[in-house]
Amino acid sequence: MTAGQFVAANVVIAVGSVLQGSIGFGLALLAAPLLALIDTSLAPGPLLVCNVALTALMARREWKSVRYGDLGWSLGGRIIGIAVVLLIMRDLSVRGLDFLFGGIVLAGVVITAVGPSFLLNPPTLVGAGIASGIMGTATAIGGPPMAIVYQREKGPQFRGTLSLYFTIGAILSALGLAWTGRFGAAELIAGLLLCPGVVVGYLASHRFIGVVDRKGIRPAVLLVSAVSAIVLIVRHFV
Repeated sequence: MTAGQFVAANVVIAVGSVLQGSIGFGLALLAAPLLALIDTSLAPGPLLVCNVALTALMARREWKSVRYGDLGWSLGGRIIGIAVVLLIMRDLSVRGLDFLFGGIVLAGVVITAVGPSFLLNPPTLVGAGIASGIMGTATAIGGPPMAIVYQREKGPQFRGTLSLYFTIGAILSALGLAWTGRFGAAELIAGLLLCPGVVVGYLASHRFIGVVDRKGIRPAVLLVSAVSAIVLIVRHFV
């Protein structure tokens, strides 16, 4: 990364960390397409490192509200999703990955925007885990499926449970990418270089907990993510 890219990427991460630290998800949905525009190597690997750092801090902050019994089901689904997407990714070119990246981001936007209601039970947790594993491994955006399942939960349970799930899930996705040669020392170092943005955003998010209205900020996040994903897709035609 150049100095300018480093600063820009950390600003993106800081803003995304404020968002996720406040409402429970949104870092990757906001940051992944923007980071890919700054430098395509910054997602998904380095962004997964940021996800682990941020969600570990959040899980520690709200560990008393974590629904531990749910994690076995959702993480089991995550492992299945990781296996599926790794099979898909191994045969795709850089251009193909950009199309996949943009398509999955748009899918995440649509899922989050529609926000259908689901019962919180083992089948929906496994299904959301599979979808989250596919999206989270390919693009680091694993939040929307899980957020929809937990959308009726109170803020502490929402943030705490999803944070611990994302911490473990992002590690599993990084291990899967490492196994296929898509995550290594370079991605780890790049991710660590983005962690100052994580820390700044996490600390700033304390001021917005209980104040941020998820529905109020969501349209802006979806708009930025959708536009960025479209740019990723169409840039191969210009």
